[in-house]
Amino acid sequence: MNHSATFLVLGATGGTGKHFVSQVLADGHRVRALVRTPEKLARLVGDNKHLEVWRGSITDDTLDTDGLVTGVDYVVSMLGDVAAQRSAKINTAFAGGLSRPYQGQLSPLLWAIRYTLARGYAGQHEDNEAVMEYLATEADDIEWIVHRAGIGSDGESKGILQRSKTRFSVATFADCAAYNYRTVVDDSAVRTCELSCYGSG
Repeated sequence: MNHSATFLVLGATGGTGKHFVSQVLADGHRVRALVRTPEKLARLVGDNKHLEVWRGSITDDTLDTDGLVTGVDYVVSMLGDVAAQRSAKINTAFAGGLSRPYQGQLSPLLWAIRYTLARGYAGQHEDNEAVMEYLATEADDIEWIVHRAGIGSDGESKGILQRSKTRFSVATFADCAAYNYRTVVDDSAVRTCELSCYGSG
């Protein structure tokens, strides 16, 4: 990217979001972040003249969404309320690696993990699948990308994640943030719903 862009980040104080915001700001771009607790974001990423913070939540009825997106080049959503997703279908607009892509299938291994070890996240997977269906069937007027991420921890980098239609790696928050940053500015990724893996995809 040759110009300075403005990224609207939803989920900026989360595990992946804090790394995403830091990387984008380090490259000299602007970030507009919608957060419930601005002080938390300041602790995570520090003070930066290119960071514009809006206090609130995407679920606020009084949120000025037109104002929020005015002048924005990219909207990046890394929202997630894991506690709520364990028991209910809620709209978080991000897709995990264990969520089936629209009109697609999970590999036998991912299916087995979803319905055994990860069965407590049923609401999250159902919501992810509803979002992917909406994007595939009704969002022709926007450019979208879904990263079906497998996020494990906030540890040291394990390497560089690559786009993949079939391979899946459990990655660190920082590696997922770097992948998201590279992918969101990659025109070839528009209207894709892919997994990510270390090594070649």
